[in-house]
Amino acid sequence: MPPITLWFLQASRSIRIAWLLEELNLDYDVKFYDRMKNMKAPPEFKESCGNPLGKAPSLQDGNLTIYENKIKVLQWIHAAEATFTLHALAITYARWTIPEHGKANGDLETMEKGLSVNVQKDLDWLETELSLSPGPFLCGDKVSAADTMMQFSINFMMKTGLGTKGGNWPNIEKWLKACDETESYQRAVRKTGHKI
Repeated sequence: MPPITLWFLQASRSIRIAWLLEELNLDYDVKFYDRMKNMKAPPEFKESCGNPLGKAPSLQDGNLTIYENKIKVLQWIHAAEATFTLHALAITYARWTIPEHGKANGDLETMEKGLSVNVQKDLDWLETELSLSPGPFLCGDKVSAADTMMQFSINFMMKTGLGTKGGNWPNIEKWLKACDETESYQRAVRKTGHKI
């Protein structure tokens, strides 16, 4: 089989694909790139990853380059980006772009409080769905693409406090722990050096 190559940008969603490849026990090579000081991908990544948008992750399987990443699994795959990450990124961008005087006079705090409503509703939904799962993962006893996609979004939100202030989601914490403890996730982290 032709080699699979994962174009991996540090502190990004790339860990999802590394984890999924590990879960599938597929051999792959990793091309590592650190973010620049402005948190953007370096030009070398954009020029060589095969993705016309220059976004991570990008995956090459022989001549095929993939760069866009059962119905329940599909629902979570889409929700990871189109719902959870979308709402959390609004807060991220506010933190990055509001000038210091806006932070000092409370504008950022007011904005975050308003934007957090959607994030907390999303987390409440996930909390309920996890309580209904027949196993420790989103769709049962085994890791699926639903978990590999959702875990990064939720982990990022929790670790950076994006809209989570004052919330308590024990099922989510238990699920994140179960994800983090899988051998396949740990292998993906070791192989890529992933960090948030």
